[in-house]
Amino acid sequence: MAQPEFDFYDKTSLKSYNLDKQMRYQLDMLDTLDVFTRRHSENVANLVCRICEYLHCNKGFIEYCTICAYLHDIGKLFIPPAILQKPSKLTDEEFEVMKTHTTLGYNMCMKDLKLRPYAAGPLYHHEALNGSGYPQGLTKKDIPYEGQIIRVADEYDAIVSKRQYKSHVGISDTLKIIIDNTKPSTSPEYSDALNHMAENVRLGKDNPIIVRALFKVVIDDIEYEIYCTQGYVEKLESDIKRIKQMLKYKSKMEMAKKEKDKNYYFEGIKMLLQDGENIDNLEILYKEYTEAHSTRKAIIDNLYHEIKVIKKLRV
Repeated sequence: MAQPEFDFYDKTSLKSYNLDKQMRYQLDMLDTLDVFTRRHSENVANLVCRICEYLHCNKGFIEYCTICAYLHDIGKLFIPPAILQKPSKLTDEEFEVMKTHTTLGYNMCMKDLKLRPYAAGPLYHHEALNGSGYPQGLTKKDIPYEGQIIRVADEYDAIVSKRQYKSHVGISDTLKIIIDNTKPSTSPEYSDALNHMAENVRLGKDNPIIVRALFKVVIDDIEYEIYCTQGYVEKLESDIKRIKQMLKYKSKMEMAKKEKDKNYYFEGIKMLLQDGENIDNLEILYKEYTEAHSTRKAIIDNLYHEIKVIKKLRV
């Protein structure tokens, strides 16, 4: 039985905005990025759009912010592949090169009249409220709201991608990392570096209001995954019931002494068979379907538990 396709991000909200016409040119820019960065950019844009909805932003800002998010990593076009695609941790020198994707992306946008309105996306998405971000080390009062929103979505997707989630089971651990980024740093070195700006020492990197909106988006996605998985479970239950009936017919066919009775049960089996099934593989299919059913039911239970855990988290 074919496994159901599940997209980790539900893009329903994006479809509610008439973004295609506005974003055609911007999306063409993404075609020049490597596959991983393009996918990440699309994911972040999706998250940003839906976070903005929970922040009750107006439609114009949501569209603007979403396009900024699509373009936030466009500067990675100019980062050497050896650094951009390095699987292990970057050296300090390599990280300094990687950090330049913010200003490189900003400069690219400023030189293009069609991209210029969205230059804030590349420039501000790594700035942190407490001043520990880059490229300018700005603090809360100087970081545009779109930059603060994109930062949270960018962090979340980066962790999700790195951990290669196939389901939202365990996603609360990722959200705990995001929560930690809303809290003031406990590092003595950091506190000493900013002791001349006491208000920044009390801030974390991420805006807690935006993080709370992210939580709502994640819960929506978990509920959507439950819905998709439940649909698959119901299909499995129907197939299991059908195969049990065929196995019953098969047993009676094998015990029947008269040929007409054998044919009667055989015809009953033929009427219930579907593509890929035959009288010889029914036992194997029954085992596979019951195991898949048990696995999916456990996933649903774990997803409900995940929602309970997330709702107890405090930002």
